Amino acid sequence: MSGVTELICYPVKGCAGTSMNDALLTPAGLAHDRSFMVISEDGVFRTQRRHPRLALVQPTISTDGTRLTLDTADTADSTVRHGTVGIEVTTSAPRRDVDLFGAPFQGIDQGDDAAAWLSDFLGSPSRLVRVPPEHDRIADGLIPGPSGYADSSAVHLISCSSLTLLNRKMAERGGAPLPMNRFRPNIVVDSRPDDSHGHDSDGGDWAAVPHTEDRARRISIGEGELGYAKLAVRCAVTLVDQEAGARQGREPLRTLADYRRAASGGVVFGAKFSVVRPGKLSVGDEVSVQEWGDAER
Repeated sequence: MSGVTELICYPVKGCAGTSMNDALLTPAGLAHDRSFMVISEDGVFRTQRRHPRLALVQPTISTDGTRLTLDTADTADSTVRHGTVGIEVTTSAPRRDVDLFGAPFQGIDQGDDAAAWLSDFLGSPSRLVRVPPEHDRIADGLIPGPSGYADSSAVHLISCSSLTLLNRKMAERGGAPLPMNRFRPNIVVDSRPDDSHGHDSDGGDWAAVPHTEDRARRISIGEGELGYAKLAVRCAVTLVDQEAGARQGREPLRTLADYRRAASGGVVFGAKFSVVRPGKLSVGDEVSVQEWGDAER
């Protein structure tokens, strides 16, 4: 049997994630996931590609989404500690134009306190915006679906066996293993050692086989159901040490280029999904594939 080992929400796009035992799967992904975004003064989104220190910003969102706290991640580096700012989330402030990968959207500015805190920490003038209630973005893919400020589809899923294979290949080149947080997934899946189904990728223990998530087209987890959208094309964010908030070397992109290059020319790792049926998810839930397809690579 394959099951959920971790659920991670990233309330602010590009910032640190929060692991949860339980999460509500909404039509646009895990509740509050990527519902806020840091932007430049002219509205262009900021990510770890150019601002790796975003990884050190630890957001905490209240269950009802009305209060957001920004803090710095726990680290021994005293230069990182930056105090805390609390924000009463507004959905009624004027909208402003924002740019996400060149696509125009709207955002609700969350005020000067958040802007000052982020600008000082990042060393670059910044604002914080929230997805407006009328946000109607539909991310593309085999099964399209609503999405907030995520790069593309609402949910990113990776199996532990895929990371194990990658780390083994990097070790063969003399490299050190990388943690799962380099890939910033929402749902991490692993096989269960006491499962009686064996290691059949089309059976209950499908997550025991690396990259089998590439072929999953319909997945049921807890009360929810996911529909496959696309493979996750990896970028320079995977080079950022999430604990240090800085780029570290050429891995994993160098090794992924050896065995995970897509026809489009990029490298892929993990898969993106749309939400077919919302509901409650929990760590430990069985992850059951209801429909399979051929891998796109």
